[in-house]
Amino acid sequence: MTETDVTETETVDAAVQDDGDIAADYIEELLDICDIDGDIDIEVRDGRTYVSVVASGDSNLHVLSNPETVTALQELTRLAVQAKTGEFSRLILDVGGSRDARQRELEAMVDRAIGQLDAGAEEAHLEPMSSYERKLVHDIAAGRGFGSESEGEGRDRHTVITRA
Repeated sequence: MTETDVTETETVDAAVQDDGDIAADYIEELLDICDIDGDIDIEVRDGRTYVSVVASGDSNLHVLSNPETVTALQELTRLAVQAKTGEFSRLILDVGGSRDARQRELEAMVDRAIGQLDAGAEEAHLEPMSSYERKLVHDIAAGRGFGSESEGEGRDRHTVITRA
């Protein structure tokens, strides 16, 4: 790696870390306003910031852990980061293990789609979902030996599972 490569990598890593810090400040303020207990963890993986809100004991964090609520909070948090940095943010927000729960739901969807293929269907269309969730579905399908592709535009964009 050249000195320039190291500098560019360090700049990208610093920007991703800044995204996490800005997001954590935003989420912390939101939790305070809502009087919800939670601790914030920031992790950077593959150039993407993951912000997790976790709690133990008798926390009331569960009121925010519905996957649809987490998706909305993620979008608001991304907008808050973008407002501060001027750059689009790809951060991922997890509240109370909601991402793990959604991962299991996506795995079940792929399994049902595979069941349709095993029953003779040529392809199985899944519900529309975010680009991040579609990526997860592509990975799940490939891991099970099946093909997948995204179809549709905008809010109708969804994954189609096929035989590989």
